[in-house]
Amino acid sequence: MSQQTLPAPSAARARRRTGEGRMAFAYLAPTLLVLAGLLGYPIYQLVLISLYDYNQEQVSGNAPLNFLGLGNYQKLLSDKQFWTVLAQTVGFAAVCVAGTLLVGTALAVLATRVRAVPRTLLFLAALGAWATPAVAGSTIWLFLFDANFGLVNEVLSGIGLHGMAGFSWTYGQWTAFGLVAAQVIWCSFPFVMVTLYAGIRAIPGEVVEAAALDGASTTRIARSVILPLLRPLLLVVTIQSIIWDFKIFTQIYVMTNGGGIAGRNLVLNVYAYQQAFAASEYGLGASIGVVTTVLLLAITVVYLRVLKRSGEVL
Repeated sequence: MSQQTLPAPSAARARRRTGEGRMAFAYLAPTLLVLAGLLGYPIYQLVLISLYDYNQEQVSGNAPLNFLGLGNYQKLLSDKQFWTVLAQTVGFAAVCVAGTLLVGTALAVLATRVRAVPRTLLFLAALGAWATPAVAGSTIWLFLFDANFGLVNEVLSGIGLHGMAGFSWTYGQWTAFGLVAAQVIWCSFPFVMVTLYAGIRAIPGEVVEAAALDGASTTRIARSVILPLLRPLLLVVTIQSIIWDFKIFTQIYVMTNGGGIAGRNLVLNVYAYQQAFAASEYGLGASIGVVTTVLLLAITVVYLRVLKRSGEVL
């Protein structure tokens, strides 16, 4: 009898992985089709509009479309205001992300140290800030920091800072950015707090107790035990905060009245809105949207590479 040749283990594993990949794709195909319709087509239209001289005349049908190719992008990249707005957006997003992570992490740790009643009140207050619509929250903050009737100026002047009486927080470029950043942090930190609190509570108590019995200090336990276990969650909340804060529109638009005096408080989304709708330069506004999308995709790619290097994704 002839002996049957068995397939090599590596070949068998490769075929098994191929079969699993096809099955996974079959399960994901409906979702991919929905995403292609909801995300792919709008992005395609955005890119298409950015390649044309698309103004109010073209929208109303009074003039033919004029294909510019990369003309809108050349105009955008040669505009000094664009680079100023881009730098402001990056700096503003960095401050918001850092503040959100610091406040959210500190309150998550605090929530694990206090009793049930204070912890419940803390979560209710945080979730209330999180649930407040952006327009309503921005309006409330403007009222609190109003130059003439705001509670903040009255309190500051009442404790001896008389120079704060009648002080306008939205007039100066950096005070306006600081005020908006504080409002963004206020409505964003609850996500970080809740996520990290759940991660801390999921850490087995035996791990922390073992480190303490080995003589590790509280700082060493936090740095060498808790932080490595929380790294996946920290990466998730960081990248999501970067994406959210990079796309800020409502808070800047409402609290600085459309971008501040002479556009000193513009960020990319507000700048795109002004070009597309205020100036009726829809093609130029679309090109700003494409550049913003590319930047966010680049951030996402970097995030995925960091996850892969840390072993969190295959």
